[in-house]
Amino acid sequence: MHIHNKRKPSNNKSTSIYGINSVRESLLSGNVETLYTLERLSGHELVGLANKKGVELKYVDSSMLNKLAGNDHHQGFVAKVKTYETYSLEELLKSIEGKKEPLFLILDGIEDPHNLGAILRSCDAFGVDGVIMKKQGQVPLNATVARVSTGAINYVKVAVVANLTQAAETLKKNGFWIVSSDGEATQEYDEVDYKCPIALVVGSEGFGISRLLLEHSDFVIKIPMVGHVNSLNASVSAAILISEISRARK
Repeated sequence: MHIHNKRKPSNNKSTSIYGINSVRESLLSGNVETLYTLERLSGHELVGLANKKGVELKYVDSSMLNKLAGNDHHQGFVAKVKTYETYSLEELLKSIEGKKEPLFLILDGIEDPHNLGAILRSCDAFGVDGVIMKKQGQVPLNATVARVSTGAINYVKVAVVANLTQAAETLKKNGFWIVSSDGEATQEYDEVDYKCPIALVVGSEGFGISRLLLEHSDFVIKIPMVGHVNSLNASVSAAILISEISRARK
């Protein structure tokens, strides 16, 4: 298997993020080019961290911060960050070589950046080894995703592929079991043995998982619900399922 050492940039141009938590994590990961803040915040820990990291620092007024962030919810800090980079599927597989029970998350058609940001946050919290998304029909890694993820975007490996079904087949050839979440499934989520390489598939709330991807799944599971609402949004479903896999492996 040929592996490229450099991560590939996404299609996004340089962008801005805002908020103390998002900016802090981006500074720690070395992804910030310029930090914008207010003169009165010159003694803040983020300013010290920016200086330590050799990041360009610019003091501006509140109106400029509002303009850079696109709103006034920036908490006094806006950062210009480098383009978010992605991995190839081969690089993702290379990164888990030797690991007994790796876990990948395949996202099918997630269009809401808030959902994607929350999913990345859960992936970081539970140690998911990588996320696989398709190039078309899905929200890219952007500033909103970064803010909602509270910095997890800097730590979770994300691979972008042309075809999710082909990616699933590649994973199966590398020893993974494909587990898809679907509300119409007959098997419940706690009835699967997760103590093996798993690729969990989560679809969008509106359209679910594509038929072809479901057909290529080894297991199709559901989260049992007893209330009046018959579905959960993608980020909540992903968090519940990832948590269950983590629990089942202990």
